Amino acid sequence: MTTLTVATWNINSVRLRLETVLRFLAESAPDVLCLQEIKTEDAFFPGAAFTQAGYPYQAVKGMKAYNGVAILSRLPLTRTQMLDWCERTDSRHVSAEVAGIELHNFYVPAGGDIPDPEQNDKFAHKLRFLDEVTDWFAQNRSPDHPMMLVGDLNIAPLEHDVWSHKKLLDVVSHTPIEVDRMAAWQNGLQWTDAVRHFVPADQKLYSWWSYRAKDWDLADKGRRLDHVWVTPPLKDRLHSTDIQRPWRGVEKASDHVPVLVRLTVPA
Repeated sequence: MTTLTVATWNINSVRLRLETVLRFLAESAPDVLCLQEIKTEDAFFPGAAFTQAGYPYQAVKGMKAYNGVAILSRLPLTRTQMLDWCERTDSRHVSAEVAGIELHNFYVPAGGDIPDPEQNDKFAHKLRFLDEVTDWFAQNRSPDHPMMLVGDLNIAPLEHDVWSHKKLLDVVSHTPIEVDRMAAWQNGLQWTDAVRHFVPADQKLYSWWSYRAKDWDLADKGRRLDHVWVTPPLKDRLHSTDIQRPWRGVEKASDHVPVLVRLTVPA
């Protein structure tokens, strides 16, 4: 057996933060990096730079200025698939098989500011998106299929996934209706939250800090919006996890930080 390290990171423009990503790859050396919000069309994605950095296998689903997802890998990627949701072609999903694991990379809609689907079309879109992906997995995959699901899911489900459970109950990303939708998605194929598998639910844990805070580190008003899940065949192969908070403090930082999960795979 050997160890496979998969990282997920909402980079908030891969071209703007290319040097930061390359430094992360050099320092942390994941086998696979899944990016969200790459904010570039496929033709302008800096694939050559990632190939030179040792990640020649790439699956990219981009769009101009918004959204976009990518998988970068040292290991061969096969069975690449890019699905659209809610009758939109807005580049929120890409999947591929790597090391015998089906890997899904998602960027779930943020949902706007008002947590009412009747008053806020963005929130309605988010809830519909969650319903559609839940149904898709239920209809097309089974719990005994070795899979990882990663990405910016834009929901902080647990009490200690946010800086204040009481103050954020009516704030988009932590509302009960979103948390319930995420639970249905997660329970559908018996997904394990790979990060909380190692970090108890009573410990504060964040992967995102708003740009609005004057001193994000001191205020520490974070949320855990970035997730890694695994299906039952991979649960006992989970090895370790790491949320790399220091990347929030670099120059021109993304408001998200990388989340890494390591698991054992056949050599």
